[in-house]
Amino acid sequence: MSFKILHVDHIGIAVKDLAGIKDVFTKIGMTPKPEDEVVEEQKVKVSFFPAGDCELEFLESTTEDGPIAKFIAGNNGRSGIQHVALCVDDIEAAIADMNEKGIAMIDKTPRYGAGGAKIAFLHPKATGGILVELCQH
Repeated sequence: MSFKILHVDHIGIAVKDLAGIKDVFTKIGMTPKPEDEVVEEQKVKVSFFPAGDCELEFLESTTEDGPIAKFIAGNNGRSGIQHVALCVDDIEAAIADMNEKGIAMIDKTPRYGAGGAKIAFLHPKATGGILVELCQH
């Protein structure tokens, strides 16, 4: 393996009402990062809530046909965990390693993600139905 998984970076949670979820998790005792972010390419608005070395990433679709809207529709209209992100030290090496091992990737090269991270998704068919994101900050 030519790369290292450093830690679980974040858990992506699809939500219908980002403002409402932010209110709930603030009341629980968590503090969101100061600014939400819109990632046009992914048709999402996101809010991160740090929790130690990991974060909760709440994702709200900005369009009716975006991947988060489709996920919620396929989840009987409910919010839910959409992906798990693993922080790696070298995303290009990680992608190459996945390809060498025959692990299907959605992304053949890194793309832009929230917080300026480079990201790439493994195909859920290769991971037992779990959407896994690799990210490098």
